[in-house]
Formats: sequence, structure tokens, C-alpha cells
Amino acid sequence: MTDRSWDDASGVRAVPIEPGNVVESNHGAPEVGGSGEEALAAARRVKAARIRADGRNPFANDAELGDRAWVHALRTSFASALLEPKAELRYDAARVAELAGAAEVHVAGRLTARRGFGKAVFLRLVDASGELQLFAKLDVMKGGFSVLEELDVGDHVEARGVPMVTKTGELSLLVSSLRLLTKALRPLPEKWHGLTDVDIRYRRRYVDLVANPEVASVFRARTLIVQGLRRFLDDDGFVEVETPTLNTVVGGAAARPFHTHHNTLDLPLFLRIAPELYLKRLLVGGLERVYEIGRCYRNEGISPRHNPEFTILEFYQAYATYETLMERTEALLRSVDQYLERGMVASGQPAIYQRWVEQRPFTLAEPFARVRMTDAIARSVAALGLGPDTRADLERRAAAFAAAKSADPGAGRDPELAVFIERVASVSDAARKVEWAQLLRGLAKAETDGERTFTCYEYLAEPFLWQQYRSADGMKSLPVFIIDYPFEVSPLARRKDSDPSLTDRFELFVHSRELCNAFSELNDPDDQAARFQEQVSKKRRGAEETMDYDEDYIRALEHGMPPAAGFGLGVDRLVMALAAQESIRDVIAFPLLRPEGTPG
Repeated sequence: MTDRSWDDASGVRAVPIEPGNVVESNHGAPEVGGSGEEALAAARRVKAARIRADGRNPFANDAELGDRAWVHALRTSFASALLEPKAELRYDAARVAELAGAAEVHVAGRLTARRGFGKAVFLRLVDASGELQLFAKLDVMKGGFSVLEELDVGDHVEARGVPMVTKTGELSLLVSSLRLLTKALRPLPEKWHGLTDVDIRYRRRYVDLVANPEVASVFRARTLIVQGLRRFLDDDGFVEVETPTLNTVVGGAAARPFHTHHNTLDLPLFLRIAPELYLKRLLVGGLERVYEIGRCYRNEGISPRHNPEFTILEFYQAYATYETLMERTEALLRSVDQYLERGMVASGQPAIYQRWVEQRPFTLAEPFARVRMTDAIARSVAALGLGPDTRADLERRAAAFAAAKSADPGAGRDPELAVFIERVASVSDAARKVEWAQLLRGLAKAETDGERTFTCYEYLAEPFLWQQYRSADGMKSLPVFIIDYPFEVSPLARRKDSDPSLTDRFELFVHSRELCNAFSELNDPDDQAARFQEQVSKKRRGAEETMDYDEDYIRALEHGMPPAAGFGLGVDRLVMALAAQESIRDVIAFPLLRPEGTPG
């Protein structure tokens, strides 16, 4: 709804409500920002006590809401009375009166603002679908008008009345009866509609959702996106399953787990980092298309793209390859986006969806790019202004650095290395954005050529994909499938028949953010056992992000798993992408935070 002054039916213009200065009532309650939250809460408790003393419950649960109208549905029923331009939500009074007749409408929701004018009071009511102005007049409500003495901003109420339009075109409900349902003992925060402190927003999401209406739109979008994922897979013959979240071995991905313990069994357990190995057991058992949408847990850092607990979609398809899944992935993402658009339009929020589309720095409308990892490195190195021998030079210097550190762990900073970093970083503005020191450390730790290739890709290519793969008009970035991953960094993927040093694997990057990971599945039990052994060996050498040897999974493969392809997608990141949100915390209702008051 557009921000407008309120007015009464006679055309007298009301003074606009100033954010942060909303009067709590006309009967002496303090103003927001005037006497502090505790004083306001104390005044509200007094009101609640008076209501109880009068034999009524300020926390009622006896409302008969069977005929309740949702605000969005109410507005939709009067859509034919909208005046141009419709975005201003002004209505033709005669047409509304004709459509409404004498029938009363029943609504319920939270009061988010009020303005009193003696014998006439304006209230703003918000429910899950939208907001509506209530117009309460003494000569209409008569004795029931006194209920306004009990009401404060934040209270939940139910109201009955006849739809009407004020002189400035505001669709309103001329209230015949009004009843308190729930007394809010604490007020909405000062400047409630513009609450911006992100720490408070994340900790007190219940306030954030009221204070920032578009936050609620993001979470409704999340629901639609998950529904769209299910719809696409269900319609394609996939079976949704649930697999254990308490595991006895670490498997399905290379990540640090959370540890826990089962007391009765005296059994150490891990919170799952991925459902992969259980889902592939089901392929062995004959469920040829399976998927799961569920929570996973990884004991890793927190960033705008990482939360220790997150939601993942994984699906597995027998008799398919990773190339099959690239086609399916493009279709899946476009289908989910279309489902999101339809849902936002149906809920009266097409403008919000359109704004998200405009804010997206990428497009789904064109074919996604498909790029071999080594080609992505070479193209990015050239775009950064570096020579073709840069990678070899980096690897040589990293090896020398690793050898020097091994000989003298206490050695200080290598001045020659610092000079080298400054030289390569000064080649271009883009080159200065490369994390050169981290790249060299990663190369020094790498044990194989495949690991070194992957490290170069992570630092030299991945951050710049959005610049180097663009739409036809150059205005948006293209999603990029990076393919042909080294087998050393793909412990569960099938080796390429044409080059066993690589795997049939892709990761999808949307504006340089990893969104999906998929590969043709390794179903050779001996090859898989050898890779598990290598993971165990790495763990013994001190690596933290490794898998365990899963004996039962090897036994399952020995029973025969059909050729298959598997896919994983970060649901939180998909919501971020489609709803144009910069932080994963903005799409998780209650992200993990330090305890309130804890430093750091």
C-alpha cells in the first residue's frame, strides 16, 4: 500500500502518522520513544488487569473466525473499483458501495498504527496477507466505541463492518464492532517500520517480521520455492524420502561434523553433513528416483553464504549422467522461478517479485554456460592480465615456500614471496582482488596436481565468473556450469572414461556463488573403497574436512548400484538468489548467533 495521510469520510485530511511517534492511545499511555519500553509495558499491563477485572480475557481464544475475510481477498473482491493508476490503491467510492451492499465483513489481525479524533478513530490492521484501514466512529459503534480505550498498537483484534471509501480513495472498513483478542504487553520498537539493526532483527525475528513487511515476503517466497522444487520432482516421478540425521560415520561430503552422543546406547554420533550415502543405498534397493529436502549440519565458519545448519535438496536418478542433470538443472531452476512468480502474483505481491527480478545480477532466461575447470582458469588468468606461465610460477613458489617452512617452521615472512605477490597483484585492478597469500598457502598444502588445479580455480577463476560469462546484452551474468573436476577433490564422483584423472562432475555457480553440485555416481565398490581409504589417510595426516570409511556403503555397492547421477542444491542459497538477498541470514528465520551480550 502507498504511504498516505489518513482521512475521514467527510474529507477532513488527517495529519500523517510520524514513524516512531505513534500515539499508544488517547488516554494517557506514553508515546514510543517517550518513557521507554518498560514504562509502556507497565501501562499495558495495567490495561490488561482492568480487562480481567471486568470479567474479560485479554488473551482470548474464543473468537469465531469462520467467516473471517483475509485482507488480500477483500481487496481482490474490490479490484474492479480500483482507479488508475492502480499502483496507488485508490478506489471509486460508488463502485465499492455497489459491490459491498449492506453485507458486513469480518477481519482480524494486528494493529500497527492508530490516530484518534475524538468521535472518530483511524486504525491500521495487518494480517498475513496485507493491511487495511479501519474507521471507527462513535455514532456507528455507539457503546462499543469504548473498546478503543483498551487498544494499543501491536494488539490483535477482530472487527466487523461495511467496506467503504474515504474521500481520498482509501479502501476502509466502517467498523460496527471491534474486539480485543490479544493484548501486546510490549510495544513495537521505536520507528518500528524501519527497524534496521541487523543483530536485533535476527535475534528478534518476531519483531522483524512486523517491522519490515518485505522480510515476511522473503519467507513466503522460501515456502513457494520449496513447494516448487517438490512440484518439479514429484511431477517427474521422484519419490521423496527421509534419511537419518544422526550418523555413526562422517560421509557424503568433505566437511567438519558436529559431534553428539546417544546416552542409552553409549554411542558417539555425528549430525549429518549430507544425506548422499543413504539416498544411494535406496538406488541399490530399487528406488530409481529419490530425493530429500532436509537439514544438514557442518561445523564450519559463518559468512554471508554459510550457516552451520542449512537446508539441502539432494536427488538421485538411476540410468542418468551428469550431462542429463545439467539439462534437468536448467529446467528445475526456471520451473521454480515461474512457480515463485505465480505464487507472488496470487498473494498480491507481483511488484515485490518484479523488483527481485530487476535486482538479480544474473538471468535464467538464456542457456547456462558450460566450462571445463582448466579452461575457466586459463580464461580468467588472461582476463586478469597475467601471463600463461603464471600458474606454473605460483606452484613453484608455493612448493619452495612449503619446503622452507618444513625445514624451519619458525621462519618468518618470505620477503621474496611478498615482492612476488605485490608484482602479480599490480598487473590489474582485478588482480588486486585475488587473495594471493591464501592461494599460495593452498598450493603449498596441496598434495596432488588435481588439488593444485582446484586451488587455482578457487582463487583465480571462481570469484570472476560473473564478469567473464555474461548475457547476450552484457547486462546480467550467466549461470555457469564448471565441469571436469579432478578426481582427487571428488571422492564420490565417477571418473571420466576419456580421462581418469577427471570426474563426470559439475558445480553450478550463479553470479560466482556456488548453488549446485552434481556428478555421475561412482558405483565401482573397489574404486570407492580406495577413495575412502585415501580420505582416512588424509585424516591421519591432520586434514579436518574428510570422510570416514563407510563399510556398509561399500557392501551396498557390492550388491550393485545402477549407473546413476546425483544432485545437491543449497535451498537457502537458492532463496537468496531468487529473492535477491545478500546474506544467508536474511533467508533463515532464526540463524545461529552468539548469545546476546557475548563479545565478538
